[in-house]
Amino acid sequence: MTDQQAEDTAPDEGRASGRDVSRRRLLGFAGAGAVAAGAAASGVLVGRASADENRTTDDPAGKDQYPFRGAHQAGIVTPAQDRLHFAAFDVTTTRRDELIGLLKAWTEAADRLTRGESAGPYGPVGGPYQAPPDDTGEAYGLPPSGLTITFGFGPTLFTTVDGVDRFKIAGARPKGLIDLPHFPADKLDPARSNGDLCVQACAHDPQVAVHAVRNLARIAFGTAGIRWSQLGFGRTSSTSTSQDTPRNLFGFKDGTANVKAEETAALDEHIWVQSGDDRAGDWMTDGSYLVARRISMHIETWDRTSLKEQEDIVGRDKGAGAPLSGGTEFTEPDFEARGRTADGKPGDPLIPADAHIKVAHPTVNDGTRILRRGYNFTDGSTGLGRLDAGLFFIAFVRDPVKQYVPMQTQLSSKDPMMEYLQHTGSGLFAVPPGVTGPSGFIGEPLFS
Repeated sequence: MTDQQAEDTAPDEGRASGRDVSRRRLLGFAGAGAVAAGAAASGVLVGRASADENRTTDDPAGKDQYPFRGAHQAGIVTPAQDRLHFAAFDVTTTRRDELIGLLKAWTEAADRLTRGESAGPYGPVGGPYQAPPDDTGEAYGLPPSGLTITFGFGPTLFTTVDGVDRFKIAGARPKGLIDLPHFPADKLDPARSNGDLCVQACAHDPQVAVHAVRNLARIAFGTAGIRWSQLGFGRTSSTSTSQDTPRNLFGFKDGTANVKAEETAALDEHIWVQSGDDRAGDWMTDGSYLVARRISMHIETWDRTSLKEQEDIVGRDKGAGAPLSGGTEFTEPDFEARGRTADGKPGDPLIPADAHIKVAHPTVNDGTRILRRGYNFTDGSTGLGRLDAGLFFIAFVRDPVKQYVPMQTQLSSKDPMMEYLQHTGSGLFAVPPGVTGPSGFIGEPLFS
């Protein structure tokens, strides 16, 4: 702590004695917070480490820690965590230098938060006493919990809906960053769609994920504000072969055929933007595109559907997740396999021709694969007394125009599951490459 900081945090003369005692106690913690901040800068975490030692947890994943910096952003092929807080922001400033300043501040804060530290160098109980803390404090003492923070840029960051190039970057808008078309059966709420920027915070502890977005929103005050957000629980896909396949709110295993982190060749082909992909330049190389879709599920209608019809719609066994053509969960479905009639003749296909797994299969989508990273959500109930619940679908792709748009167009028009779904929110974001240097910031190649 500097002499000036000591003066800033010194008790004011003339206060009541009880108030002084209380304040001195708080300042004792403030001093510890400042020391911890200094230690963190030198690579040693003091204050938070001691707090973590006093916390008991039965979840070893709470200690998981993923570095923020790297060639690719974390939170894409990172083993999918259990909780999500996703937020889309509108940028309120029109000054390029202020936008860059925000991205630099977000980079620094994200780097700290993913290490289990506070959002700022002082922490929630340090710094000048007359100023707001630089961390809100609800995650104080909690472990990193596998927190990852992933940033994306929306189409309107490059050009507003009125065609204004606020930040002189319109010429660098990547070709894949399109305005998603209105798909059949979409019923999108503008208040739950799009945005200039997005933040995906994933963690094993929901409080850690919420804390991350809350503090990034606090840092953005005056420069950007939250347009919409979504909480998610229970991942609906696996991004690593080390993870079991989870279930969605329809009770089926979800994302069995997902691209996995261990499939490096598939990642290069389907997920990571490659050099030369874009006429707008190579600033997106090693990045990806994030598709976000809020999908409401008609839970009550599905729950009154027979097990046979449910399995025919999905094309998989509800218990084990195996295709109806036989085998285990990861057996490749045989769409030609047929059952037998009572007299032994070939019957109907074991997997119906319009089953979800067939309509979404790479063989009918020009070999397209995507990396899904969605979450279940429940936002209370509707005005009709039904569950406001569903899937917050997140997918990463190398080229949305060639991969996601054709696939979703086919699903929207041919998938019988659409009878039980309603897409209510939507967004597409360019996810820049990761930050590699100690002084770099997210999206730096775009502004260089």
